[in-house]
Amino acid sequence: MDASENPTPEPAEQPEPVEAAQTAPKTAAESEVSAEVSAEDGAETGDEAAVETGTETGPEPLNLDQLADQAERPDEAARDQMRNRLAALAVPAAGLGRLEELAIWLAGARGSGEARPIERARVVVFAGDHGVATLGVSATAPDQAQAVTAARVKQIEDGGGAVGVLARLHGATVRVVDVSVGSPSGRVDKEDAATREEIEHAFRLGMAVADAEADSGADVLIPALVGVGASTVASVLAGVLTGKDAAAVTGRGSGVDDTAWMRKCAAVRDAMRRGRPVLGDQLELLAKVGGRDFAALTGFLLQAVIRRVPVLLDGVTTTSCAMLVQRIAYRSPQWLLAGALSPEPAHGSALDRLSLVPLVEGYDVRQSEGALGLLALPMLKAAAALAAELATFDEAGIPEPVLRSRV
Repeated sequence: MDASENPTPEPAEQPEPVEAAQTAPKTAAESEVSAEVSAEDGAETGDEAAVETGTETGPEPLNLDQLADQAERPDEAARDQMRNRLAALAVPAAGLGRLEELAIWLAGARGSGEARPIERARVVVFAGDHGVATLGVSATAPDQAQAVTAARVKQIEDGGGAVGVLARLHGATVRVVDVSVGSPSGRVDKEDAATREEIEHAFRLGMAVADAEADSGADVLIPALVGVGASTVASVLAGVLTGKDAAAVTGRGSGVDDTAWMRKCAAVRDAMRRGRPVLGDQLELLAKVGGRDFAALTGFLLQAVIRRVPVLLDGVTTTSCAMLVQRIAYRSPQWLLAGALSPEPAHGSALDRLSLVPLVEGYDVRQSEGALGLLALPMLKAAAALAAELATFDEAGIPEPVLRSRV
């Protein structure tokens, strides 16, 4: 697997590794992830970062139960410490509104009640092609699907696209992980997306990438996915996992017309029929109706939770994978925030299942590929900065109001 990377907003040296006290120690999950991510990750040499998994005899099957046991709750003591600080700030009672909730969430996820700004936000875009795109379920012509995916990947690697613009604007960096570009998954409406072995291999790849990002000091991760046909696959997973009908989870995706939407809805319906019998086996569900890129993103999310790194979700593709992770480790949504809400019906249904409220609503932005997560990043950065930099009544020398209420 190639892991190409484009740092934005401008070339800069990769952050030095953080001390052990700042980053949660690796867990036993890493012994199951026998992948090596280049130590030069983030360097600007242009060299490909080789990621290899398995051994000559092949890795043991993934044990999701063992991985789930490593997903802990956020630090409640850190949350309480942040609540106390916010209560003492020289602002009106609950004056920061939901930003206070974000600051408390971030403290629990970081495992520290010490307020500090977000400095290393990281977007990781997994890329892959989808066989279902040959059905004409996208605004892209079926015979151009693979070429368009490759072009989008190149654009993001070069710092372009909405994700590149917003990453530069908000001080984030972007990495692209090529999982299956040029090697489409099976047509999920009638055949498996991938073999179980391929799914486990991709899942481990995602875990290894999350480990690399945690080790490099990323303090917020924004996972995303790029590939023609991806919203169709996400709709299938969302439909199976929420129990909704195909029509209720199938959206316009890249902006298809009515005829293409009906084809897409039929494909989602047929794929859901194939996925429902294996609902209880997350890896088998990915093999039936997901794909290697979705498996890599799911593994990435799970390992980010295990490594205790805060995650800001992107659009419907990322959120459908988050539902899979929720079924593996029920505590996982406590480590997740929802970015901007897209008009895709499956996106809202998935967030409801995760009990997450998007940070940005009402703009109907269809473009995802990291953009929906980045649109919400300023809210999280604002919460962290205000908690860190605002003075308390004592620090400001201002008498605290005696009739102050937190209502």
